[in-house]
Amino acid sequence: MSVTVRDVAENDFFGWLPLFDAYCAARGGRLDDTKALIVWSWIQDPRSALRAVLAIDDAGEPVGLVHFHPEPRTLDASIGLVVDDLYVVDAHRRNGVARQLLERLRELAVELHATRINWSTDPSDADGLRMSDEVARRSPAIPFELEL
Repeated sequence: MSVTVRDVAENDFFGWLPLFDAYCAARGGRLDDTKALIVWSWIQDPRSALRAVLAIDDAGEPVGLVHFHPEPRTLDASIGLVVDDLYVVDAHRRNGVARQLLERLRELAVELHATRINWSTDPSDADGLRMSDEVARRSPAIPFELEL
């Protein structure tokens, strides 16, 4: 089954929601209504940096998503794209859907004159690590999080 990758549309909420819920669960989080509505409002707000792309199967069902935002890169005075969330439903994993989502990001990055796309992968996600190693290089940086 093939998929089409496109930017999220205003009427995609009910197709996007189960994907984002599954992503949150896979990352050990819980998606409640408030959080879902806040994230969706960011995606829909042209003043917000957060954007989203969906992968849609032949039946018209969303099967993958990527949330991302541009950020300034001070070391080379350029713009980069940061992937916040990348998720593909189990039935479509290992079928190139994540690569198609990243290819759409590459197209958007070129439009923005960005110099790179950064993302992180859960070390326990063997499929995600395999795909990431095939399409990108591992960064020498070690990410840290400071909870507030």
